[in-house]
Amino acid sequence: MRTTRVVSRRFLIAAAALVPMAACAPALHAGLSSEPVTADSSHLTLTTFNIWHNMGDWPARRPLLIEALRAQNADVIALQEVLEDANTGLENQAEMLARELGGYKVAFVSTDPEGAPRRYGSALLTRLPILAQDSVRLEPLDDYRTALRVRVSVADRPVDVVVTHLAHQPEAGAVRARQISHLLSWLPQDGVPLVVMGDFNAPQEDPGLATMTGPRFVSALPPGSAATTLNPAKGHASRVIDHIFVEPEFFTPTAAHVFGDQPTNGEYPSDHFGVTATVALN
Repeated sequence: MRTTRVVSRRFLIAAAALVPMAACAPALHAGLSSEPVTADSSHLTLTTFNIWHNMGDWPARRPLLIEALRAQNADVIALQEVLEDANTGLENQAEMLARELGGYKVAFVSTDPEGAPRRYGSALLTRLPILAQDSVRLEPLDDYRTALRVRVSVADRPVDVVVTHLAHQPEAGAVRARQISHLLSWLPQDGVPLVVMGDFNAPQEDPGLATMTGPRFVSALPPGSAATTLNPAKGHASRVIDHIFVEPEFFTPTAAHVFGDQPTNGEYPSDHFGVTATVALN
């Protein structure tokens, strides 16, 4: 979805509806289930969710968002459209969610200056040990997009997890490709297993996402296994634009589903649906 100005660097140490996997899923996803797998030392449960900042009926959405995320029991949660606004008394939404969910540390990034009364961006929440973290403002700089990385310890192995939120215009495939290229070149080139999650504002067939659908990465939610991650009840056309990409050299997806796609008393957690995947660390 379209962002207002995204948030500058700042780090803070903060009902699921299952979608059947397509029968024609690639061989890499053989045995993939829509049933969640209990996290253990060899599995990593990942969630990405565009939370639509405080748009719509935020007081009604807030408890739905908390419960939807709690049900995922994720080791790492990637959030987009996270807002904090001192002018309205809105605390950083990622910090709020971490507190309500319990046990999560937060990293937050924004292109708005640290200390500004209103800051908007992306966040990673994790209950795993954090070994390192960093962020970057992606080229082209006038699109106000960022990437945020945390290096976590999984079974005593380092894993890099990245959240990003790319250009929203349908015709901006070239911009998305540039943003992805910058993101990948910015990351440490040390062979650490990599997960990239977020709102890519494009389906996998978009030319701008070619790098993420090439041999280095695979979507943990196989193409065709979900109808949409945009909420049609909020006026969106059905498209899968929220993704969890992993490197098959290091990860085998074992389960995936969308969530937050059922209303409670007519309300949804967000104008997006979330995506959760469990992957085995090879």
